[in-house]
Amino acid sequence: MKLNKIHHIAIICSNYEKSKKFYTEILGLTPKNEVYRKERDSYKLDLAVNGQYQVELFSFPNPPDRPSFPEAAGLRHLAFEVDNIEEAVEELQAKGIEVEMVRIDEFTEKKFTFFADPDGMPIELYEK
Repeated sequence: MKLNKIHHIAIICSNYEKSKKFYTEILGLTPKNEVYRKERDSYKLDLAVNGQYQVELFSFPNPPDRPSFPEAAGLRHLAFEVDNIEEAVEELQAKGIEVEMVRIDEFTEKKFTFFADPDGMPIELYEK
């Protein structure tokens, strides 16, 4: 099998409007298509990162919590590449987002940091 790339990442949120605002207004992802699926009482919002469709944001009634701390099995976090981590951190903080201290990856010597989405899912910024 030959895998070409990651096609998309799906995120289920507990508060659709709050998460939609976070991913579009705070992170700047671009909405591409939004649908309401009446039979599932669920919204689905397709979002683009830098012009490429990559993230699906879903709402479902009463989704169960997924533990993040301590780290649980499964998807650990979502990571975005940035050109300048300090500028990205400043922009997030100016929008009221709490960001961890910038650290250096001991293997690549690249800068990275974490913050959380409205449901507490870790999001990483990794400097190019």
